[in-house]
Amino acid sequence: MNSYSSGRRSRRPRGGARRKGNPERFRGQQGEAKTQKKTFWQRVAEFFGNGKGTKQTATGARNGAQPSRPARKPERIEVTSPRLYVGNLSFDATESDLFELFNGVGHVQNAEVVSYRHNQRSKGFAFVQMQTIEEAKRAVQELHDKEFLGRRLVVSGAKSSEHQMRS
Repeated sequence: MNSYSSGRRSRRPRGGARRKGNPERFRGQQGEAKTQKKTFWQRVAEFFGNGKGTKQTATGARNGAQPSRPARKPERIEVTSPRLYVGNLSFDATESDLFELFNGVGHVQNAEVVSYRHNQRSKGFAFVQMQTIEEAKRAVQELHDKEFLGRRLVVSGAKSSEHQMRS
Protein backbone atom coordinates (compact mmCIF):
# COMPACT_ATOMS: atom_id res chain seq x y z
CA MET A 1 0.00 0.00 0.00
CA ASN A 2 1.22 3.44 -0.88
CA SER A 3 2.00 5.80 2.02
CA TYR A 4 0.37 8.69 0.14
CA SER A 5 -3.08 7.14 -0.18
CA SER A 6 -5.62 6.84 2.57
CA GLY A 7 -6.49 3.34 1.52
CA ARG A 8 -9.73 4.36 -0.17
CA ARG A 9 -10.20 5.13 -3.81
CA SER A 10 -11.47 8.59 -4.60
CA ARG A 11 -14.89 8.94 -6.18
CA ARG A 12 -13.65 10.26 -9.48
CA PRO A 13 -10.51 9.23 -11.30
CA ARG A 14 -7.70 11.77 -11.62
CA GLY A 15 -7.86 13.84 -14.75
CA GLY A 16 -11.32 12.62 -15.60
CA ALA A 17 -14.31 14.73 -16.55
CA ARG A 18 -15.90 16.44 -13.59
CA ARG A 19 -19.26 17.13 -15.14
CA LYS A 20 -21.81 14.44 -15.45
CA GLY A 21 -24.95 14.52 -17.37
CA ASN A 22 -25.62 15.90 -20.82
CA PRO A 23 -22.30 17.05 -22.40
CA GLU A 24 -24.20 19.09 -25.01
CA ARG A 25 -25.42 21.39 -22.26
CA PHE A 26 -21.85 22.66 -21.55
CA ARG A 27 -20.50 22.76 -25.08
CA GLY A 28 -21.78 26.27 -25.81
CA GLN A 29 -20.09 27.68 -22.70
CA GLN A 30 -16.81 25.95 -23.50
CA GLY A 31 -16.75 27.38 -27.03
CA GLU A 32 -17.21 30.90 -25.71
CA ALA A 33 -14.55 30.41 -23.06
CA LYS A 34 -12.02 29.18 -25.61
CA THR A 35 -12.47 32.19 -27.86
CA GLN A 36 -12.15 34.62 -24.94
CA LYS A 37 -9.33 32.90 -23.07
CA LYS A 38 -5.87 34.00 -24.16
CA THR A 39 -2.58 32.40 -23.37
CA PHE A 40 -0.20 34.01 -20.94
CA TRP A 41 2.07 35.22 -23.75
CA GLN A 42 -0.85 36.65 -25.70
CA ARG A 43 -1.86 38.65 -22.64
CA VAL A 44 1.75 39.83 -22.15
CA ALA A 45 2.01 40.83 -25.82
CA GLU A 46 -1.32 42.65 -25.59
CA PHE A 47 -0.21 44.46 -22.44
CA PHE A 48 3.00 45.72 -24.06
CA GLY A 49 1.27 46.67 -27.28
CA ASN A 50 2.97 44.23 -29.68
CA GLY A 51 2.84 46.97 -32.33
CA LYS A 52 -0.89 46.43 -32.98
CA GLY A 53 -2.51 48.72 -30.43
CA THR A 54 -2.65 52.49 -30.34
CA LYS A 55 -0.23 52.58 -27.43
CA GLN A 56 3.21 53.69 -28.61
CA THR A 57 6.31 52.60 -26.73
CA ALA A 58 9.84 53.89 -27.00
CA THR A 59 11.57 51.16 -29.00
CA GLY A 60 14.41 53.20 -30.49
CA ALA A 61 16.93 52.97 -27.65
CA ARG A 62 18.23 49.57 -26.61
CA ASN A 63 21.37 48.06 -25.18
CA GLY A 64 22.23 51.03 -22.98
CA ALA A 65 21.89 53.67 -25.69
CA GLN A 66 20.38 56.95 -24.62
CA PRO A 67 16.82 57.43 -25.81
CA SER A 68 16.32 60.37 -28.11
CA ARG A 69 14.81 63.17 -26.09
CA PRO A 70 14.59 66.91 -26.55
CA ALA A 71 17.70 68.76 -25.50
CA ARG A 72 17.36 70.20 -22.02
CA LYS A 73 18.33 73.82 -21.76
CA PRO A 74 20.88 74.18 -18.97
CA GLU A 75 20.23 76.66 -16.22
CA ARG A 76 21.65 79.97 -17.42
CA ILE A 77 23.88 81.46 -14.73
CA GLU A 78 24.99 85.01 -15.35
CA VAL A 79 28.75 85.47 -15.37
CA THR A 80 29.46 87.61 -12.29
CA SER A 81 32.87 86.17 -11.44
CA PRO A 82 35.82 84.83 -13.43
CA ARG A 83 34.97 81.28 -12.29
CA LEU A 84 33.21 79.20 -14.99
CA TYR A 85 31.31 75.93 -14.90
CA VAL A 86 32.08 73.53 -17.77
CA GLY A 87 29.51 70.74 -18.09
CA ASN A 88 28.91 67.74 -20.36
CA LEU A 89 32.66 67.23 -20.37
CA SER A 90 34.14 64.08 -21.86
CA PHE A 91 35.38 61.64 -19.23
CA ASP A 92 38.72 61.56 -21.06
CA ALA A 93 39.26 65.33 -20.74
CA THR A 94 42.10 66.44 -18.51
CA GLU A 95 42.94 69.76 -16.87
CA SER A 96 45.65 70.39 -19.48
CA ASP A 97 43.03 69.91 -22.25
CA LEU A 98 40.87 72.57 -20.60
CA PHE A 99 43.89 74.89 -20.22
CA GLU A 100 44.58 74.63 -23.94
CA LEU A 101 40.94 75.11 -24.91
CA PHE A 102 40.28 78.14 -22.70
CA ASN A 103 43.70 79.74 -23.38
CA GLY A 104 42.44 80.35 -26.91
CA VAL A 105 39.90 82.76 -25.42
CA GLY A 106 41.84 84.37 -22.58
CA HIS A 107 44.32 83.79 -19.79
CA VAL A 108 43.44 80.81 -17.58
CA GLN A 109 44.40 80.93 -13.90
CA ASN A 110 43.17 77.49 -12.90
CA ALA A 111 41.30 74.49 -14.34
CA GLU A 112 39.92 71.74 -12.13
CA VAL A 113 38.19 68.58 -13.39
CA VAL A 114 35.88 67.23 -10.69
CA SER A 115 36.42 63.52 -10.10
CA TYR A 116 35.38 60.75 -7.73
CA ARG A 117 37.71 60.33 -4.76
CA HIS A 118 37.79 56.55 -4.65
CA ASN A 119 38.66 55.85 -8.31
CA GLN A 120 39.74 59.27 -9.68
CA ARG A 121 37.27 58.98 -12.60
CA SER A 122 35.92 62.26 -13.94
CA LYS A 123 32.35 63.21 -13.01
CA GLY A 124 31.92 64.92 -16.38
CA PHE A 125 32.20 68.56 -15.32
CA ALA A 126 34.89 71.04 -14.38
CA PHE A 127 35.56 74.56 -13.15
CA VAL A 128 37.83 77.01 -14.94
CA GLN A 129 39.11 80.22 -13.37
CA MET A 130 39.80 83.00 -15.90
CA GLN A 131 41.90 86.14 -15.29
CA THR A 132 39.04 88.67 -15.62
CA ILE A 133 35.26 88.69 -15.78
CA GLU A 134 35.37 90.00 -19.37
CA GLU A 135 37.46 87.00 -20.47
CA ALA A 136 35.02 84.69 -18.68
CA LYS A 137 32.07 86.26 -20.52
CA ARG A 138 33.89 85.92 -23.83
CA ALA A 139 34.68 82.26 -23.05
CA VAL A 140 30.98 81.57 -22.42
CA GLN A 141 30.02 83.21 -25.73
CA GLU A 142 32.63 81.35 -27.77
CA LEU A 143 32.77 77.93 -26.12
CA HIS A 144 29.18 77.27 -25.00
CA ASP A 145 27.64 74.49 -27.14
CA LYS A 146 30.98 73.87 -28.88
CA GLU A 147 32.04 70.30 -29.73
CA PHE A 148 35.00 69.18 -27.59
CA LEU A 149 36.30 65.58 -27.48
CA GLY A 150 33.06 64.29 -29.00
CA ARG A 151 30.61 66.17 -26.73
CA ARG A 152 28.91 69.56 -26.79
CA LEU A 153 30.15 71.65 -23.89
CA VAL A 154 27.94 73.59 -21.51
CA VAL A 155 29.82 76.66 -20.37
CA SER A 156 28.26 79.12 -17.94
CA GLY A 157 29.06 81.15 -14.87
CA ALA A 158 29.71 79.07 -11.77
CA LYS A 159 27.27 79.40 -8.91
CA SER A 160 28.76 81.31 -6.01
CA SER A 161 28.25 80.51 -2.33
CA GLU A 162 25.66 83.32 -2.01
CA HIS A 163 23.73 81.77 -4.93
CA GLN A 164 23.60 78.41 -3.10
CA MET A 165 22.21 80.00 0.07
CA ARG A 166 19.24 81.53 -1.79
CA SER A 167 18.12 78.28 -3.46
